[in-house]
Order: sequence, then C-alpha cells, then structure tokens
Amino acid sequence: MNYRHAFHAGNFADVLKHLVLTRVLTHLHAKATPFRAIDTHAGLGFYDLTGDEAGRTGEAAEGWGRLDTPFPEAVEHLLAPYRAAVAATQARHGATTYPGSPAIIREFLRSTDKGVFVELHPADAETLRERYNQDSRTKVMHLDGWTALGALIPPPERRGLVLIDPPYEELGEIDRLGAALAKAVAKWPTGIYLGWYPIKDVSHVDRMVTELHGALNRPALRLDLLVSEPDATRLNGNGLIVINPPWRLAEEAMLFLPALAERLARTDYGAFRCEAFGAQA
Repeated sequence: MNYRHAFHAGNFADVLKHLVLTRVLTHLHAKATPFRAIDTHAGLGFYDLTGDEAGRTGEAAEGWGRLDTPFPEAVEHLLAPYRAAVAATQARHGATTYPGSPAIIREFLRSTDKGVFVELHPADAETLRERYNQDSRTKVMHLDGWTALGALIPPPERRGLVLIDPPYEELGEIDRLGAALAKAVAKWPTGIYLGWYPIKDVSHVDRMVTELHGALNRPALRLDLLVSEPDATRLNGNGLIVINPPWRLAEEAMLFLPALAERLARTDYGAFRCEAFGAQA
C-alpha cells in the first residue's frame, strides 16, 4: 500500500498515532532535562483538510472529525495535549489545518529541546525546510528515513523519542519495521521508539511482534485499533509498537483505546489491543 500522509491527514490512524505521540511527549516534559524527537518519515509537517489530497479522500471526517463530541472526563484528560497541539497548529496556519507529527512535536519543544524531521521525497523535504528550518529548535533532513534511523541515534541529549512512520509502499515493510526497531534499540537502549503500522492482515503484525519479542531486552507495548472487521483486502486498522513506554502508558491506553474503538468504528465493529511484550512479558 502507499500511505502518503497528505491523502490521509486526520484519519482514524492519525488519531491513534498522534494521541500516543502526545502522551509520550507529555511524559518527556515531566523532567527538565532536554530531549530530542526524531521523525524519520515526516511528510509535509501539516496539511490543509480542504486541499486536493485530503479533500479527495475525505478521511478526516471519519477520524479527527468524530472527536468533536467530548469523551468521558478521564479520556478527555488524556486527549487534552493532543487537542491543544491541533488547536495551536490551527492558530498558526488556519482553522482547516491538521498537524502532521512534525507540527505536533514542534508544539512540545521547549527552548532546550530539539526536533529532527527527515523526509526523502524531494518536494516534501523542501516544503518542510520552508516551514521549520527557521526555528532554531528544529532541523529538516532530506534523507531516507530508514538510513536516518541508524545515523541519528543515540542523540546528544541521550533522552527522547523516535517516530517511525513509513508509507508502506513495498512488500515486507512491517517485517522491516520490526528488524529496524531491534537494531535501533541495540544501539540506543534507553530511547523511546514509536513504530507505526497499518493493519490489513493482522497475521503480518503478529509475526513481526513475535520476532521482535525474541530480540528485545527492553519493555514494549503493542497498541492496535481496528475500526472495521479484519479483511486482508483493505485497511481496517492500525497500530503502534512503543518500546520503553512511559510507565503509565498501558494504563492510559486501556482508557483511550476502547473509547476510540467505539467512536471511530466504521459500522458496528470496533476493536483494540493493548499487549505488553519484550523484557517485561
């Protein structure tokens, strides 16, 4: 599949990915020491939901658009940083804007923190430069994201996160994600890693997690969200591997995952998984 960000901005997959990202960034804020956030497949940074690509699919209406009605208080507390990041991005760039991961990361950077945004597509990388290279806290790199993953860790701060969110244009990239995560953790064991994947055939994810479990000596979480019944012919869900998760993330996920599964379900089917593996399992 080709999961180029512009066509899917604000969809159900972005909701899960960006909610988890903001929970991790909130955790990193708990300490005053600087951190670095690396986005290996950054896209354009933010998107106009009325633009050609996002408008062509209309997927935001079934994702971010379904969050207008408040959730119960405990879930809203967890969503608050995510909602605030979207609101801040819209204040900067317009009410029809939805943030990609770089825009969300930027909103969380303090004066001593750094954000590194990597993008291989030449035109997209140039757009990223125009949008972020004037900010001293952020740096844009025109580079293959998989190459960047190995080259940019461990960061000088020795504290932070890596988001790996490839477009899945080639067969075998879910397996590649697992192998890349295992290799990265061996190089920087204490970093927080978020590896995103689409779900069509869930058995592909099961195999990757099983192999990664055998290779990891660090704690990890598998967070899956399904919005329609499993069907290997179409995208019906997505998930994240979180390595070295914040200590309360699993507890938080058991609040927000069922709420999202119910709210974002395409028909009457919504499902989720929160599963610990790695060194803790």
